[in-house]
Amino acid sequence: MNAPLDDRLALLAEQAGVDVHWRDALDRPQSVPADTLRAVLRALGLPADNGDDVEASLERLAQERAGASLPRLITAEAGAPIEVPVAPRGRAWKLLDEHDALIAEGELPSSDTRLPPLQQPGYYTLYLDDAEVTVAVAPSRAFSVRDIPGAHRPWGMAVQVSGLRRPSDGGIGDFTALSICARAAAEKGADALAISPVHALFAAAPERYSPYAPSSRLFLNGLYVDPVQTSSEQTVRAVIDTHNLRQELAELEWMELIDWPRAARARMTILRSVYEWASVDFAHAERFATFRREQGEPLERHARFEALHADFTAHGRPGGWQGWPAAFHDPASPEVASFAREHSREVGFHAWLQWLAAQGLSGAQKAARDAGMKIGLIADLAVGADSGGSHAWAHQAEVLKGLSVGAPPDALNRLGQDWGLTTFSPRGLRETGFRGFIGMLRAALAYAGGVRIDHILGLKRLWMVPHGAGATEGAYVRYPLQDLLRLIALESHLHRAVVIGEDLGTVPSDFRQAIGEKCVLGIRVLWFERAEDGGFVSPREWSDTAMATTSTHDVPTVAGWWSGRDIEWRKRTGLDDPNVDEAAQREVDRHRLWSAMYASNSAYNAEAPPAPDDISPVVVAAAKHVAQAPAPIAIFPVEDVLGLHEQPNLPGPTDAVHPNWRRRMPDSSSRLFDGPIAHAVAAAIDQTRNRT
Repeated sequence: MNAPLDDRLALLAEQAGVDVHWRDALDRPQSVPADTLRAVLRALGLPADNGDDVEASLERLAQERAGASLPRLITAEAGAPIEVPVAPRGRAWKLLDEHDALIAEGELPSSDTRLPPLQQPGYYTLYLDDAEVTVAVAPSRAFSVRDIPGAHRPWGMAVQVSGLRRPSDGGIGDFTALSICARAAAEKGADALAISPVHALFAAAPERYSPYAPSSRLFLNGLYVDPVQTSSEQTVRAVIDTHNLRQELAELEWMELIDWPRAARARMTILRSVYEWASVDFAHAERFATFRREQGEPLERHARFEALHADFTAHGRPGGWQGWPAAFHDPASPEVASFAREHSREVGFHAWLQWLAAQGLSGAQKAARDAGMKIGLIADLAVGADSGGSHAWAHQAEVLKGLSVGAPPDALNRLGQDWGLTTFSPRGLRETGFRGFIGMLRAALAYAGGVRIDHILGLKRLWMVPHGAGATEGAYVRYPLQDLLRLIALESHLHRAVVIGEDLGTVPSDFRQAIGEKCVLGIRVLWFERAEDGGFVSPREWSDTAMATTSTHDVPTVAGWWSGRDIEWRKRTGLDDPNVDEAAQREVDRHRLWSAMYASNSAYNAEAPPAPDDISPVVVAAAKHVAQAPAPIAIFPVEDVLGLHEQPNLPGPTDAVHPNWRRRMPDSSSRLFDGPIAHAVAAAIDQTRNRT
């Protein structure tokens, strides 16, 4: 008790999983200021504003470690003993399977914390005396590509769902266009189609359209519903004419960039009218009611959030739920229930959108598999969600309050990053039995053959920035990596879905090894596979435990890089380094890349690379080059299959500077890969990946 407050504060932080000391991108030691530690600890539910607070929080952690209360869920590995918290006395125990059948039982001495192993992965119920605990028994590794029958060196494409086109789409992609695209990609030999996140955004705020800043990762974006999906084309045409939308939709359809507010208004207008038509169809209404009952309380809370958000936005309270009257902060409050009764049609509409969205995404996965894809869709799971959104409102015990996910300063961003997102609280995960995390995984895998987990380092630690502080004034918060990896392995096994983790940037080598041992694939990108001298590494030396790709949505396309289009954008947006002649450096790098592609037998004439505007031979060579990697799967962005210059997203600038998440494909999904470049690229990939 005589230790200085700072020492006790540091002890509390470390015991709570907050790194007091860390090393930056240049491997320099850094320490977290006391004010930041207090703010982070407060968000974790461990007050530390004064000495008494610190001691009380330390005592609370001590009691938790002593097993004063059992966790709601523990994880184990199939074939290994089940570790349970220590207890001061012996306990009777029994294990039941998911059907409540008795698996085993016995007596556990006070000195013992290990129960006999279970061989079959799955979820079990453990009773320790009268206490009930869920036991998640995971396989030793996640479901992998080698577990897929007939999948030999598969490859796929990656698309932004919103950018896909189809006739009469009204200016925005949807799940029907995705189904068409999946069939077209399968015809070229692709076994997978990786898609951008399709998480629920904010129906009443279509200007907030970044797929990586969702309202909820448990539900889907209703804007991707095709109105014809649940009604006849004749009915939809009648609705369009009733609202005088024919010209508006035609204008939106032919635009090169998505006008999100206009397109959203038009599509939602149509969907609301279709909802009224469908409501009088008894069979349709009965099927919807069944879906709604099956989804239960989580769906109702999301639908109520959407209705509340729309109502408060219309009455001058835009933004998140924190700005609503206090009575509406609790989703279980009488005021929320009363609102839901008074606005039952609006709540029902948003639940109905989720039903149609689930059908649409499921249909796209079925189209992919029916077309011959071994994997089909690979979903994308964002790293966090908007703190004012549906998930943060409906599941407040699970998420962090007062902190934003971000990144510390590094070579690419000297000021650090604050993404304005919240995510699960590590203590909240344990206290709720990881319910939200499991639900999120299941939502991502429900209609897909795989999932890409954004910023997978977040399974181990996340940079958290207190609200009101600068991005440099954050701290690393640790997460229960072993538990989370086991749950991922179990859910991927149950869904028979592969898992890819976005591990780009500064990632510890031991972390890559940890996820690799669980068969969670990392990602290797052409632009970053460099030798110490700046040259490009031979694809045969790339990792065999990571997905291979030419580019991602956040970096230049092959055509954009070769032509220097990305350099132009960096200058225009102020992201360039005025002390570096990037154009001259790019000329050197073009020769390096062409030389590497020549060495891999992907390009011709090492001494004379194509001119910057001659991109056709380059995109074909780059695809063939990357396809040679020993990666279990290779994914090629559709921009690189088509030889497009523009990337979907340029991190940093706002839409006023760069049209992030607004670019549309140059042709309808059914004809997207019919051109000579796409044909040559797909053929080069398919022949390279599938040769004996």
